[in-house]
Amino acid sequence: MLVQLLRTLYSLTMQGLQLYRIALVVYFLLSWLPGGYQSRFGQFLIRICEPYVGFFRQFIPPIGMISLAGIVAFFALNFVGYGIDAVFRLLFNLLIQFG
Repeated sequence: MLVQLLRTLYSLTMQGLQLYRIALVVYFLLSWLPGGYQSRFGQFLIRICEPYVGFFRQFIPPIGMISLAGIVAFFALNFVGYGIDAVFRLLFNLLIQFG
């Protein structure tokens, strides 16, 4: 029962991370379109992506006209995903071993 609950939680967490990764990529691509951020969809992406990417902009200055904060934010999110995966695998192994 607990293992099934953990599997469901793991699946939902990883799917949520994947959706956020996709949202970040679309958010970055919108910067190439004139007026992309002025659309309703662009404003939605700004609300969900800018707080996360903005955190990295505080520490990573742009190089000329190019901001690397988005790339760093994307890779940091991947590392968070690897960490979550490792934690869930540890929990699964503990439950199987001692459960």
